[in-house]
Amino acid sequence: MSPGRVNREKVRIVLHRPRFPENIGAAARAMRNMGLRRLAVVAPENFIEARVRMMATHVAGDVVDAIARFDSLAEAVADCGYVVGTTARLGGERQAVVSPPVMAQRLIAISRENEVALVFGPEDRGLTNQEIRLCHALVNIPTDAFSSLNLAQAVMVMCYEVFTARTTKEGGSSPRLATRHELDGMYATLRDILVRISYINPENPDYWMNRLRRFFTRMQLRAREVSIIRGIIRQVEWYARKNFEDGLKEGRRQAAGEE
Repeated sequence: MSPGRVNREKVRIVLHRPRFPENIGAAARAMRNMGLRRLAVVAPENFIEARVRMMATHVAGDVVDAIARFDSLAEAVADCGYVVGTTARLGGERQAVVSPPVMAQRLIAISRENEVALVFGPEDRGLTNQEIRLCHALVNIPTDAFSSLNLAQAVMVMCYEVFTARTTKEGGSSPRLATRHELDGMYATLRDILVRISYINPENPDYWMNRLRRFFTRMQLRAREVSIIRGIIRQVEWYARKNFEDGLKEGRRQAAGEE
């Protein structure tokens, strides 16, 4: 691996709920053309290996042989330090979106020490809001009149940008970031304590949690930092529970004295 290029050995393509086996095969071939070999498929609607291989041809047979299959997107990206989602839709929760060349440049440093996932949603609807919450960043591929690309075409565009990205800068290596699994554990713990202390509305906790996710995502937390934050949360939880239990005891003591 050249220090001025994306470490393609650290990059995986993740197809989330693809509908057509031909698109899986065509995506595998696009990957192989651009020197990427790690393909993960999440809950495909139809995985017919013969049709996958037909589109992959002999060129990408090794990519098809090594396909990793998962039941959920969270499982597929759990060990990744950086998850990039692709989206044709903009607005709402999809405000901070960058172009493929910008993202590819960013991945040069990140991919040196971190597992990276490039995630593509189903052909008919793309990634949902819930699914993009698993992503650290979003990419939009600019088009002219019609915003939606064929799945394999979108994969080719991203793989091409990863393949051609270059930098002449020395150093710039990104540290080992917290994995998706570590971050999701922190968010679950944080949401629980914020609901319990009435900081966020239990009827709609995702509204505030989405803001916190974006805040922490900009910081690119390391695993050690996530561990520190979870430790602080546990201490807050312990202190709140202790005060509550002490209050109950004092209330019982006073009631017993009055009797």
